[in-house]
Amino acid sequence: MNWMKMIGIGDNGAEGLLPQYVDWINECDVLVGGERHLAFFPELKKEKKVIKGGLTALIAELEQETRNVVILVSGDPLFYGLGSLLAKKLSIKIYPYTSSIQLAFSKMQESWQDAFIVSLHGRTIKGFAQKIDGRKKVAVLTDETNSPNAIATYLKRFGMTEYDAFVAENLQGEKERCRFFNLDEMEQSSFSPLNIVILRQRTTVERASLGIPDDAFLQRKPDKGLITKREIRTLCLQELGLKENSIVWDIGTCTGSVAIEAAKIAREGAVYAIEKNEGDLENCLQNQLKHRTDFVAVLGKAPDRLDEFPDPHAIFIGGNGGNMEHLLQTCISRLQPDGRLVMNIATIENLAEALQHLKILGCEVTILQAQLSKSKPILHLTRFEPLNPIYIVTAKKGKEE
Repeated sequence: MNWMKMIGIGDNGAEGLLPQYVDWINECDVLVGGERHLAFFPELKKEKKVIKGGLTALIAELEQETRNVVILVSGDPLFYGLGSLLAKKLSIKIYPYTSSIQLAFSKMQESWQDAFIVSLHGRTIKGFAQKIDGRKKVAVLTDETNSPNAIATYLKRFGMTEYDAFVAENLQGEKERCRFFNLDEMEQSSFSPLNIVILRQRTTVERASLGIPDDAFLQRKPDKGLITKREIRTLCLQELGLKENSIVWDIGTCTGSVAIEAAKIAREGAVYAIEKNEGDLENCLQNQLKHRTDFVAVLGKAPDRLDEFPDPHAIFIGGNGGNMEHLLQTCISRLQPDGRLVMNIATIENLAEALQHLKILGCEVTILQAQLSKSKPILHLTRFEPLNPIYIVTAKKGKEE
């Protein structure tokens, strides 16, 4: 078998490579890499292929290649690099270099075995708040859009000002520069496009536990009752069976209480919420900032606009606003196999209708009737005040044949 060699390289070029790696590069027939990597070997008179844009055409070429090929990539090829992708398609032996994260922490003189690592390189910053909330130490791979400045602005918007930052630019290159910042300073400074950001808590801020108090949410005035109460909300979240990477829909989100708690659980997934009332949607958006969660929330009446959301693993319906049959048909058709739909229903008529539709749709249905009371002082005594009874309907979609 003709094994290609993938070699990790730093911004110091050949100087940082083992002599054996340099020999392999000099002896190869074809050298593959980004323009920056190939520029480290201007004297090499071998065929060079530039990694640029889509990889489909390049992979197709390399699959037919019988000559001696060396591929250059930045740092550790298996750390947010091309290594894992190309290794699935080609016969490759991988020789890593020190990753940019390792180099940044060494410049900071800080241990990194306890760091949380997240890449914003070529990715959206949406959801970044809940990913890092409560993390003591965070390393961030950036790009020109998700720059240190943009990260600082984002963190300030969500009130995450407990973080200070360390930015390492052009590591091991001629223009290497490493600096400490507070968020205000990082927001106003200029940076090279090649950088790593490390965030470190200056003061410890813990994440909220499950079951955020109702009065911690901005709500519609004067009728504050339009929120899924904490006790019911906790039961519903348990029924949804969320995992860290779940895709979740919240239909009729109102204050966003369920969506916010779901986002804190599915912090590596994504939450999509819809609300028909503009004032409630505005409260939801404000509550996102207050509770450090960043998810998509749109104005509309479901099932309208649900086609804008990806297929979910879990759906919560806090209110259907009529047209239950069409809504449930849409939701169950989009729900992923083994996914769950949870509904809160207040009347036996709506309960009967929901059961009829869900059974026709082939779902396995369970019902939890929640009748809860909370203690309330009366003079020097205590009495119990009941909450409105709620039917929590859970529909599980079967696996596709």
